[in-house]
Amino acid sequence: MHTPQSTSVDHAPAIYAGRAWSVVVAGMSINLCLGILYAWSVWKSKLVATPTVEAGTPMTGLDAGWHVLTDTQATVAYTLCGLVFALFMIPGGKVQDRFGPRIGATAAGLFLGAGCLLAGWMKSYLGLMLGFGLLGGIGMGLGYAAATPAAVKWFEPHRRGLIVGLVVGGFGGAAIYISPLANFLIAGYGISGSLVALGLLFATVIVVAAQFLKWPPVGYQPPAPTGDAAQSRTLAPTLSRRDWRAGEMLKTWQFYVLVLLFFGSAQSGLLVIVNATPLMLKASKHIDFFLDRAWILASFLGLVNAAGRICTGLYSDRIGRRNAYLVNGAISAVCLLLTPLILESQNVWLLFLATGIATWQYGGGLSLLPAMTADFFGAKNLGFNYGLVFIGWGLAFLVPLAAGRMKDIGIHPDNAFYLSCGLLVAALVCSRFVRKPVAADEAAVVPTS
Repeated sequence: MHTPQSTSVDHAPAIYAGRAWSVVVAGMSINLCLGILYAWSVWKSKLVATPTVEAGTPMTGLDAGWHVLTDTQATVAYTLCGLVFALFMIPGGKVQDRFGPRIGATAAGLFLGAGCLLAGWMKSYLGLMLGFGLLGGIGMGLGYAAATPAAVKWFEPHRRGLIVGLVVGGFGGAAIYISPLANFLIAGYGISGSLVALGLLFATVIVVAAQFLKWPPVGYQPPAPTGDAAQSRTLAPTLSRRDWRAGEMLKTWQFYVLVLLFFGSAQSGLLVIVNATPLMLKASKHIDFFLDRAWILASFLGLVNAAGRICTGLYSDRIGRRNAYLVNGAISAVCLLLTPLILESQNVWLLFLATGIATWQYGGGLSLLPAMTADFFGAKNLGFNYGLVFIGWGLAFLVPLAAGRMKDIGIHPDNAFYLSCGLLVAALVCSRFVRKPVAADEAAVVPTS
């Protein structure tokens, strides 16, 4: 068992405040590496066939040994990574709940590093599947499951949205620096060189940061809200007095609605993120600056992704999770519906706006859903419980995969955006009916938002 939890509280509150924020910073650092997933469009743009280069064509120069892939093949590695990520959130959460966050986070660094190295060395579609898809997904699942629950345990529920937003914001913000860095490494050292270099870097950072993740000691009580935060608590989400076990949670209909909300929110953002660089290339055909720097959109979306997590977490603490989900999702659905028209008009600035809003909503969902899981089912078993809810995020990868397949078989790409918009709207409708489950031995603490 994790021994630090047996320590009693015997230090000044200021010391605990420092420890609490060190856990948040460590979690953000880990997620800034795991977020390589959101820079995948940079590699995809280098790997996918073009009208002048057919799939299967051997590459030359720095990329000798690689072969050009179809859109579906390049998306499958990304999709597999997401699915494995989601599946390993479950055992990762169990490890976090039982042994503490350090073990899972350390393993995450080793798996992600090994996956990038394997993909770079194999120089093949199979290598991408095994390295980036399988090993990378395992690392992401183990690391992501450790960082957020560890930080949440140090803070009062009235700050839960903000803390979750900060920690997961690192994952979303990773594309800000990984996209240009990957583009630079690919240009100088090829696809393989970029994967090997980043694998070594990420393994080192994650393993070091993992050592700063820890649980609060037995008897620790986070500071209660004061001033405006205390007054606004009546607007906060319904809080659970009870810590639900996974088996109990699975018997509630609310669990399945949370999975659906996660799926609806995530699929729309993932569709945009995986195609960020190709979308920029399509919209900027007559603007040389953006043609030569198409990765800029991926970096911009990384910034918006991170900001959406932090800001949505912050205002969801004020207006409620469901209200925040509705506001973000409704505006995003309109943008998805208009994206095909924007691409046809080749208006780069409107593309930045529409995809930015869609990505803000996506980032917001990754702040809202763990907070809602804690609100509904308690914080004690959050690692395992959230791992189960996170299945919805993994299933969301099937939508960009379907979009890639639709393109390969000749279905117009616009239909993917219409499909995504419809799925998001369906999730928004469901969000208006979900309420905190109340067990026989529990009474609601605060009226639902």
